[in-house]
Amino acid sequence: MTGWIGSFIESWGYLAVGILMFVETIFPPIPSEVIMPLAGIYAAQQGHSLAAVVAAGTVGAMAGNLAWFALAWKLGLDRFESVLVRHGRILTLDTDEIERARRLFDRHGGSIVGIARVLPTFRTLISVPAGLVRMNLRTFMLYSTIGTFAWTMALAIAGYMLGTRFSEIDKVIGPLSTGVIVLLFGIYLYRVIMWNIWKKKRQA
Repeated sequence: MTGWIGSFIESWGYLAVGILMFVETIFPPIPSEVIMPLAGIYAAQQGHSLAAVVAAGTVGAMAGNLAWFALAWKLGLDRFESVLVRHGRILTLDTDEIERARRLFDRHGGSIVGIARVLPTFRTLISVPAGLVRMNLRTFMLYSTIGTFAWTMALAIAGYMLGTRFSEIDKVIGPLSTGVIVLLFGIYLYRVIMWNIWKKKRQA
C-alpha cells in the first residue's frame, strides 16, 4: 500500500495529501497512519513545506468529516430510531441509549469530538453520532478541526523527523490501530450476545 500512496504524493504533492486524507475519512481502510508520515517524508526529502502538508491533510480530512456529519444530520435521530425498531439487535442500541447519547452530546459534545479525532478508528466514527444528534455545526467544526489538525500534524512530523525509517512509525501506530479495532469488535460481539438479556431486564 505504501508504494502507490508514496508515488501519488510525489506526483501530485499537497493535492494528493488532501485527496488521500479525504478518502481515508470516507473509507478508513486507507489509513492516515500511512498517508501522513509518507507526506512528512515527502516534505523532508523534496524540501517542501511541512506546514502545507499538514494543512492539506487537515483540509482533506475535515471534508470527509463534514460529509459523514451531513449525511447523519440529514438522517436525524427520529429516522434513526425507526431503524432501531427493526434492527436494534444488529446495532446493539435502543431508544434509551440514544437518548442518553443525546444528553451526553448536549453537555460534552465538543470535548467528545475533539478527543475522538486523535484516536484510531474513532476519528471517522464520531462524525455519525454528532450528526445524528444534530450537534451545533460551529462547535463540531471547531473541535473537529483542532483534533484533526493535532493528529495530522503529529503523524506528518513523525515522518518528517524519521525520514525513510517509516517502519519505526508503523511499529508503534500500526499495533495501536489494530488493537483499537479488535477492542471495538470485541465490545460489539459482547453487546450482541448480551442483547436479549438486557432487553428482558429492562422489560421486567
